[in-house]
Amino acid sequence: MKVVILAGGFGTRISEESHLKPKPMIEIGEKPILWHIMKIYSYYGFNEFIICLGYKSHMIKEFFADYYLHTSDVTIDLSENKMHIHNNYSEPWKVTLVDTGLNTMTGGRIKRVKEYLPDDEPFMLTYGDGVCDVNLRELLEYHKNHGKLATITAINLDGRFGVLKIDDENTITQFSEKTKEDGGWINGGFMVLEPEVLDYISDDSTIFEKDPLENLALDGELKSYKHKGFWKCMDTKRDHDALEKLWDEDNAPWYIWK
Repeated sequence: MKVVILAGGFGTRISEESHLKPKPMIEIGEKPILWHIMKIYSYYGFNEFIICLGYKSHMIKEFFADYYLHTSDVTIDLSENKMHIHNNYSEPWKVTLVDTGLNTMTGGRIKRVKEYLPDDEPFMLTYGDGVCDVNLRELLEYHKNHGKLATITAINLDGRFGVLKIDDENTITQFSEKTKEDGGWINGGFMVLEPEVLDYISDDSTIFEKDPLENLALDGELKSYKHKGFWKCMDTKRDHDALEKLWDEDNAPWYIWK
């Protein structure tokens, strides 16, 4: 199953670091948060990734192109123009890096990778700036059992993100993006989507969290998977520092692959 990761935004709320690198490349414990997210999926056996690039896309491409240099000891023989990689360890990942445009909105980025997605099975989608300890196998099983087009991992936090109105059967009856009210279940990413969801996306200007999710909710095709465990989005410098502290103290709940 393919995992799509949105990694093309400007990261303006964490501009202290994003002016130098794309937000998904900001490091926690000397590894980009994008790497942490991929390790979570890989732990559950999901190893095929499609990464939607935009802002400073070359930095993410270079990270994967030079992955051995980042993870192994190397001997470089300059006279022979040769490089020998020691203690070679590679992740079991197949990574497709797609430049989805500098100013393309989230929905447009998803639409642009359609050719890399199978048309007969669901795919996973998440954002390149959030970590979580949700059980992805249970999430997928839940999605398959309810038979709707889309499942969002719902987190009970503040109102900085899209707020969900959920009925007794966990169907999302209303999706409201960027509400100012506090509390309630919010969009935590870590979604499972059927290919038909792409039909809800018009073009590059489509914000996925606006018309597509709102219309899926109106059509009764959007389900929530309520997660009461750990979730954290690296939206600001303060968020980054909190994640870094958890990692440094060996108290990172998303570190499930250790």
